[in-house]
Amino acid sequence: MSEPLFFDTNIVFYAFDSSEGEKQAIAQDLIADAIATGSGWISVQVLGEFFHATVVRKKLMTPEDAEKAILSLYALNLVDVDRALVREAISIHRQFKTGYWDSLILATANRCNCGKLISEDFTHNQDYNGVTVTNPFLRAQPSPSGTKGS
Repeated sequence: MSEPLFFDTNIVFYAFDSSEGEKQAIAQDLIADAIATGSGWISVQVLGEFFHATVVRKKLMTPEDAEKAILSLYALNLVDVDRALVREAISIHRQFKTGYWDSLILATANRCNCGKLISEDFTHNQDYNGVTVTNPFLRAQPSPSGTKGS
């Protein structure tokens, strides 16, 4: 099995957002690989945030389409949020000054023994108590000179 990866909501969102072609392709590939290897993790928090982002905030999907997308994500390992994770999120918030919901993502990734958090919303390569952030879109971003970054 490959290294366990935890997917932040933004990665899951991009996997279903056709307006972001390059990001969509990267997110879809990452999720497909993680499903194939059994290494991908998400939480019920991610599913709830995904529904809210796609149906309520961005109006990218109907509730029925979002539900189908969520059901397809059940192929990833899924973890529930409980009291202990809430307390750990508060501890992470105190230590790193991250927002509560981001802290909960970090706490959940840690619980799942995911050494990598795949996200564009945290500092790339930042280590949070053993969970290191990887932004898969950095290579998709143009560098200041106008060429693709590495």
